[in-house]
Amino acid sequence: MRPRAIEDSDRAEWLRMRCALWPDVPPDDLAREVAASLAPAPRGAVFVVPRTGGGLGGFVEVSLRDVAEGASSSPVGYVEAWYVDTDLRGRGLGRALVTAAEGWARAQGCTEMGSDADLENEASHRAHRALGYRETERLVTFLKPLG
Repeated sequence: MRPRAIEDSDRAEWLRMRCALWPDVPPDDLAREVAASLAPAPRGAVFVVPRTGGGLGGFVEVSLRDVAEGASSSPVGYVEAWYVDTDLRGRGLGRALVTAAEGWARAQGCTEMGSDADLENEASHRAHRALGYRETERLVTFLKPLG
């Protein structure tokens, strides 16, 4: 199972995995993002891993950001989302997806790659470290409604 660029026919499977990654986000919101993301965009890409026998088993969404925490260059490749189905984890698919994202970022002229993970997602922290990423900072964000 090797990563490839996403295709329009992958829409339903990609949405399924995005819903698994972000279960607290309304599926309609995620579906709108999928529809918008399938339009050609020079500042982003999506790679997927097909399952043997059909369907998808993982994806990575990558973009170019002007800045990223700890980066000294611009633009910076950035892993926006990264997911592998639970039954396929531990087989190197996540590594293959991130390698594809890094290759895309290099082709865009990037010399650094950023990513993030929720503070409590220790599995993601371990996966990032295993791929050579170093933690640059911890962040707690705040929001106040104005009105």
